[in-house]
Amino acid sequence: MKDKPHDTAMAEVFRSDPAYAVELLNSILEDGEQAELLIALRQMAEAFGGVRSVAKSAELNPSQLYRTLSEKGNPEVRSLSAILRVMGLRLAIQPIHAAH
Repeated sequence: MKDKPHDTAMAEVFRSDPAYAVELLNSILEDGEQAELLIALRQMAEAFGGVRSVAKSAELNPSQLYRTLSEKGNPEVRSLSAILRVMGLRLAIQPIHAAH
């Protein structure tokens, strides 16, 4: 039996369990690890047909999206919102502490 690459396996998990993808992204955002966020977004892009497909749906340049999601990428909020929208997600602001 041949092992699947990690990114491929994660893309399958995201396709089969979108709630997990939401949990994972929120957890990463809480920790503030941009590199981790970009890895998860690349894996999620695979789940949604690949970077080219996501770029087309998000009306972004595919080459730019590859760079944005690379290890040294630094996505703008506009690009991040467009990518998430393709995946049926959105950015949201929440209070750190519950209101009293």
